[in-house]
Amino acid sequence: MITVFGSINMDLISTTERLPEPGETVAGLSFSTAPGGKGANQTLAARRAGSDVAMVGAVGSDEFATPATALLADAGVDLSALKISDGATGTATILVGGDGENVIVLNAAANFTLSEDDARAAVERMSAGDILMLQLEIPAPAIRAALEAARKKGVTSVLNTAPLTPQAAELAALADIVIANETEFERLVGAEELGSEGRIAMLKTHHDRTGQTMVITLGGDGVIAMHEGAFFKIDALKIDPVDTVGAGDTFCGYLASGLEQGLSFEAAAHRASVAGALACLKPGAQPSIPTADDVAKRL
Repeated sequence: MITVFGSINMDLISTTERLPEPGETVAGLSFSTAPGGKGANQTLAARRAGSDVAMVGAVGSDEFATPATALLADAGVDLSALKISDGATGTATILVGGDGENVIVLNAAANFTLSEDDARAAVERMSAGDILMLQLEIPAPAIRAALEAARKKGVTSVLNTAPLTPQAAELAALADIVIANETEFERLVGAEELGSEGRIAMLKTHHDRTGQTMVITLGGDGVIAMHEGAFFKIDALKIDPVDTVGAGDTFCGYLASGLEQGLSFEAAAHRASVAGALACLKPGAQPSIPTADDVAKRL
């Protein structure tokens, strides 16, 4: 089984012909709301990929609490450990330009009420061999406590180092599997502007030193990874993106699900890469996450 310990948000999405420059106002083309949050997105992706998933997170006592978890509930995610806090549910204000690129402002709100005790309780519900998936939209002490508890219990931990925080490198060192984009990876290893060859060399060096499985997502250039001494390069599915929000979360959820279902690492990463690309073809984070059948047809 997979347990996700992470964030739950309501996404407030405006589309524009192009993203504004600093100090500039541009006309919006449309506005919508959709459930989001990196934790919830990855939960739904793993569930749509075919795994049994539990979500441990927090929502507020406001009008966003129910719609923020609606798609998770509809998909059959275990929400029995959901925490209800006073105040607001987390929100993400998202601007999406005509080329599908986006900028996002996060308001953590209820997500930052998650504590170290909540983390240890989440892992206590799990069994050795289960997968714990985390991101960096909740407090660092809670993430650290969850990773440490997972290691003690024999639970496989998967950490997505987004959004990048000052504690990212310290927390990543505690995880079994780390998923980062190229910018996050450079920050984790203390390097800048590595380039393609330099990135691969640093990836191999990092793996040799730590033994960690490290996955670097490269957007339209695909994925590179080191796992159990082997290097993998997976090309991206060629698409015309509509909205890239949620693509990385879809990749993470599908990768965890593939590993939980017993796929080889390469097969799980390939499937996750296709799923992440398909998530760019529709607007919104959770509404765009493809089903396992959708992904199978494109594999």
